[in-house]
Amino acid sequence: MMSFIPKAVFPAIVFASFSAQATTINFNDLLVKPTSDIQIIDCRSSNHYNGWPENGATQGGHIPGAINIDASWINDLSPESLQALLSEKQIDASKPTYLYCNETGSQLLSSALKTQGIKNVSIIEEPLQNYTGKLEALPKFQYLVSPQWVKDIVESKQPQFAPKKGYKLVEVAWGPPSKYLASHIPTALYLNTNRLESEPWWNRVSDDKLTEVIRDLGIRYDTTVILYGRDNTAAARAASMMMYAGVDDVRLLNGGWTSWVNAGFTTEPLLNTNKDKVDFGKAIPANPELIIDIPEAKAMLTKPEDEQSLVSIRTWDEYIGVTSGYRYIKPKGRIEGSKWGHAGSDANHLEDFRNPDLTMKSATDITRLWQKWNITPAQDVSFYCGTGWRASSTFFYAYVMGWENISVFDGGWYEWSGDKSNPTNTGDIQPPHTVTF
Repeated sequence: MMSFIPKAVFPAIVFASFSAQATTINFNDLLVKPTSDIQIIDCRSSNHYNGWPENGATQGGHIPGAINIDASWINDLSPESLQALLSEKQIDASKPTYLYCNETGSQLLSSALKTQGIKNVSIIEEPLQNYTGKLEALPKFQYLVSPQWVKDIVESKQPQFAPKKGYKLVEVAWGPPSKYLASHIPTALYLNTNRLESEPWWNRVSDDKLTEVIRDLGIRYDTTVILYGRDNTAAARAASMMMYAGVDDVRLLNGGWTSWVNAGFTTEPLLNTNKDKVDFGKAIPANPELIIDIPEAKAMLTKPEDEQSLVSIRTWDEYIGVTSGYRYIKPKGRIEGSKWGHAGSDANHLEDFRNPDLTMKSATDITRLWQKWNITPAQDVSFYCGTGWRASSTFFYAYVMGWENISVFDGGWYEWSGDKSNPTNTGDIQPPHTVTF
């Protein structure tokens, strides 16, 4: 897990001694260089990198092959954390490196790179809209929204991909709304995950109870539902259930509550309640294939390895059986035949999938993790964890990456291991053959 120190302790001026002016070029200069010989860093927000247009531009996304390192992360990273980040991003100190974002961000990142021995750095000073090549973007970037987009919706503006039939903004968390009551995004309703899950396995509630939850929030199938959390895994858990129910347009705030606070946007206190009495308009669930149970998980595992992946979104120690990860789950190990899909430092974190500001890592970063374990978009893929929260997060990330045959295995390790007749394994394991796609 990356370590962080406050900006006041590790300010930008720490790089002052390395701030020799970097070389500047334009995009035309870049286009004539062989892409295999250079590395390009997009130092803008991950939202712009993913596809959201910037500063009035008509097109968003990034230069093909560009690596996303948001310059705003730099002041919150220790030198050791920065080194780990560059290693994870596979930055090669021997290659000419080209940066593009704004002038301040480019200079800050350029100086930071020099502290790590990356000396051959050039800055592209033009705005990305001057780039004449074709940009790349997440296939479904519009479902992973920025704080600015949410702010525009709350203020009744009409940004790109605005709701067509109204919206409901919902903060999702476990338990009573204590933090929500003190401060939340304006207009947000509150959803306690105890209304979505039930004992003994903390699986989803019955379809009738899910229908009641959705009705109480005033949601129709054609309502745009925007979800966020202090812990965005809770919001992702709700997102998977809304999609299962049949909501056509489910959005997740990239970075959750933290991203709203970092943007410095206005908050409000006290409880908002829904006053819209609506019928959902479809039978629930309209998309039952998005959440599967033990019989479907077992059926998946009978298929050849190249055709399916039952993916464990748990720590390595959980996967090999060193720990269960939960105080209330006693058995340790993994579902026999499942593949390791990475996670984070413990059952409450997902650092392997999140940037330092808690936004989603790039599709390239995530794809690299999954390739090693032969987890591909052409397969039937279902994600599981202990009880569904982490699995729902990666399910949603795969969704915005354009993966189609995906689901959440709701019972996860908790329900599977609760029946001793279900096959399990422990111990170290090598990944299956690596694939590229």
